[in-house]
Formats: sequence, C-alpha cells, structure tokens
Amino acid sequence: MNKMCIALLASSLLPAAAMAQSAVTVYGVADAGLVRESGGPTGTVNTITSGVASGSRLGFKGKEDLGGGASAYFVLENGFNIDTGSAAQGGLLFGRQAYLGVSSGLGALTAGRQYSPYYRAMRDISDPFCAGFAGRAGNILASNTRLDNMVSYLTPSLRGLTAELSVGLGEVAGNAAAKRAYSTALTYSGGPLVVALGWHQQQNALATDSSANTLLAARYDFGIVEARFGYARNKGLAGARSNDAIVGAIVPLGATKLYASYIHHDDSTAAARDASQWALGVTYALSKRSDVYAAYAHIDNRNGATFKVGNATTDGTGNTGVNLGLRHTF
Repeated sequence: MNKMCIALLASSLLPAAAMAQSAVTVYGVADAGLVRESGGPTGTVNTITSGVASGSRLGFKGKEDLGGGASAYFVLENGFNIDTGSAAQGGLLFGRQAYLGVSSGLGALTAGRQYSPYYRAMRDISDPFCAGFAGRAGNILASNTRLDNMVSYLTPSLRGLTAELSVGLGEVAGNAAAKRAYSTALTYSGGPLVVALGWHQQQNALATDSSANTLLAARYDFGIVEARFGYARNKGLAGARSNDAIVGAIVPLGATKLYASYIHHDDSTAAARDASQWALGVTYALSKRSDVYAAYAHIDNRNGATFKVGNATTDGTGNTGVNLGLRHTF
C-alpha cells in the first residue's frame, strides 16, 4: 500500500514538473594584464593584475518558467584573482553578486547582494570604459557599486520607460536606519538614445549623517560613434559637496574599438580640491569571446586632491596608469 501511494503521488507530480522549464548556465570572465602606475608616494609600480578590463569571475545563473508569463531566477557570481588564484571581494564566496528573483508582467522583484541601479546607470550609460581599464569613471565619480541585503523592484517597460527602486537594509540591531541605503534609476531607452536619472543615498554607521549622489546619464549611438555623457551632484559626509561631469565616446572600427573620456571634478567646499582625468583606450577582438586591450589615463589633482588611476578591480597607487592585457569570456 505504501509503495502504491508513493507511485500515485509521483505520477500526480509529473504534469506539473513537465510544465516547468528550467535551465542553469555557467559563465565567466578570465582577465589578466600588465599594469604600470606612477605618480604615487611609492613611485612607479609594475604588476600583473587580474581583472583590469573586467573583473575575473565564475558565475551560475538559472531560470525556471512558472507559467502564466512568470519566472523565478537566480545569479551566483564569484570573483577571483587570476594572477594568484585567490578569492576577490575580500574572500566572499559569491562576492560579485548573489541574488534570487521573480518576474512577471508586473515587473521583477529581487533580493540579495546586487549592483545598485545608480552604479549600472553610470557604468552602462555614461562611462565609455564601462567601469573598467585605467579610464574608468569610478576613479573620480562615486560609483556606489554593490549593496548587501538589497531588495529591488523593476517596473515593466512602458514606451521605453522603466523605473527601479532599491533599498539595502543596514541590519543594525536597535537602529534600522544605520547603514541603510536607497538607490533608484529612472531610464528611458528609445532607438539610439538612452537616458537615465539615478539617485543614491547611504546612511553612516550611526545614521547621524548620510551621503547622496544624483546622476544624469545619457548615451547616443550615431553609428560611426557612440557618445557618452554624465553629470553628478554629490553630497558627502561632514558637509562635503561636489559636482562631476564626464564626456566620452566609443568608436567601432571593425574588430577594433577606440575609447576616450574626460572627467572633471569640481569640489564645492573651501578646500577646492578639484581634479580632471583624461583617458584613451583600445580593444581588438581576436574572436567573439577574446580580445586584447590597451589603455592610458592621467589625473591632474589640485590643492591636495588624492584621486588615483585604478581599473576594474583595483583602486590604483598613483595619478597615471597604463594597461596592456587579454580578456576571455565564456
């Protein structure tokens, strides 16, 4: 009788299982390059660095069809240093991303460690270097890259317009506001034009002060060149205030792409610690999955400003950086 009951139960589950379509994908990036940095207090530094153009990673993503246009999905993404074999992001197992979500015609809801909407607006729309290479915008602009304990809702697209609302819970006992963050992006995408308005606020450890960044980002694809633009107004801790502007371009030439950008940081406080960065880069596609790259960036710091030229995974040591490397995606 028990065996019969088990058999009947199993057979009753078969139709539901057959309806659910699921798939898991393994993907990643292997990136290593020569990095030469100068202009810092330690002098010239030469290294072999992992993740110069794009952070090296190993990821797993899956999606299941729940029926009725709804689906459940997840992303688990580990960062690693290909030059030493060690774990990146401070040793976290899935330090790059780790989240679970559901989506339907009503939008998408996700929870976990994720990129902030503000960061994606900066990376994908205003920065021609896409947050990598020596020329990354994050050398000067606040990037607000990831949020732990983040819950995010993305609306369906309405005539090219979407909105994403996110909150990162601080999870401080007795003080719900401490370390809490809010991040939003309102994005319009229509043909060659993409425009986004992003906002990000981060409370300090005691919720006694907060930083806030507002970004207007735009890109336009003219075919022969893709133009990039960004303007940010920043409120820092303890009264810090500044404005940042970035202009840049990507020029496709067959297997070759050229990159260029200029960033100006205007410190609005009495210290006037302004800075400017200009950068050039090139990639050459060896195949659909592999390319070689070179990049150069220099920052002119004024009145004691200390901005450094980094890349996709390191903050840098000086105000000048040169990159030469190889990237493979799988």
